[in-house]
Amino acid sequence: MKWLNFISHPTEKLQGEIIVPGDKSISHRSIIFGSIANGTSTITGFLDGEDCLATIKAFRSMGVAIEGPDKQTVVIHGVGKHGLKKPDQIIDCGNSGTSMRLLAGLLAAQNFDSELTGDESLLKRPMSRIAKPLTQMGASIGTDEGKPPILIKGGKQLVGIDYQMPEASAQVKSCVLLAGLYAKNHTSITETGVSRDHTERMLRTFAHPIAKSGTKIIVNAQSECKATDIQIPGDISSAAFFIVAASIIPGAQVLIRNVGINPTRIGILHILKRMGASIAIINERQFGEEPVADLQINYAPLTGIQIPEELVPLAIDEFPVLFVAAACAQGETTLHGAKELRVKESDRIGAMAEGLQILGIQNQVFEDGISITGGSLQGGEVNSRGDHRIAMAFAIAGAAASGPVTIKNCVNVATSFPTFVNTANALHLHVKDVIENER
Repeated sequence: MKWLNFISHPTEKLQGEIIVPGDKSISHRSIIFGSIANGTSTITGFLDGEDCLATIKAFRSMGVAIEGPDKQTVVIHGVGKHGLKKPDQIIDCGNSGTSMRLLAGLLAAQNFDSELTGDESLLKRPMSRIAKPLTQMGASIGTDEGKPPILIKGGKQLVGIDYQMPEASAQVKSCVLLAGLYAKNHTSITETGVSRDHTERMLRTFAHPIAKSGTKIIVNAQSECKATDIQIPGDISSAAFFIVAASIIPGAQVLIRNVGINPTRIGILHILKRMGASIAIINERQFGEEPVADLQINYAPLTGIQIPEELVPLAIDEFPVLFVAAACAQGETTLHGAKELRVKESDRIGAMAEGLQILGIQNQVFEDGISITGGSLQGGEVNSRGDHRIAMAFAIAGAAASGPVTIKNCVNVATSFPTFVNTANALHLHVKDVIENER
């Protein structure tokens, strides 16, 4: 067996202009809605990472003709809401929790049986929080004690429910909304906190009615989705690594073009600005329903803060690299209210705490967060635990450290940012990928 590792060397120069790959959340949803729409949709700026390719493969197995991705362009020949066919195999979602949770909502309403599985990491992730509302709607959902694989018995007439979200989760919300597109009567979801709203925007993009009243979102099964063309903005979760790098490396000047600035996704900008970062949002515009801008980041000294809990859902995927920013800030940065980080592709709190400790940064771990005391990053060897965001976060740490940082087990970076190393080096970072035989 071979491992892919990164070696990240210190850099004294960080400047340039980049474009990051398309938004992963929006790329997933463009495939889902394009597949159940009537007509042909063309998607440009599509993220051709392994997670989104898993979603394409799933719909191809259900009879949807999908061309590409070719130069980040995908053409989907939609089959309509009731045109999906029984998959010709078990659907393998790979490492993609988004694929699994959103597909579960869609498949629960179909007239055929299906099964969703994934890789070793995904098989450890919780699925009870989607199984519960789907069961309330009349779906037949089986799990392995709340974990994948998910077995879905088709042919059930779903009934709309009024679902009170127990916690903010875009994946759970999206799962219920997709099931609601097929359910008898209306389905409503009341949010207890803000979560990313790409599904709601995508419904509008595909001309499907959706109502919102305060914190309540309402859909019904009366309408079809209409095919359309979509341009996908750059993923702010991918941009985050270089936003932080430019904020912590003296003299840095970086421009990142075409970044999605959906208000439910820009917690990282709010948090870094509170820490003293110099981030300018320029050239604001729209890619369809999604707001987009260019980001100009210049180095500025950071100061530790107490991260407001209301910003946690708006930055949930960016915390690994935000912890690197905290490691380089003066004083203490404290996070609470982020228990969800424990059940991502890895225990991200535990993985980052362990790695930062190895690199000389003191921290204290809580069940729902962490406190990090800023200091001087040292070189060393850390383990990403197979988590793409942990791997890339420590690659950024290596750029600001006093010596090289070796990051083990980085193959899953391909799930969200397959061009990460090339993009990093285009900005004068010094990141190498190294194939190692297992010892």
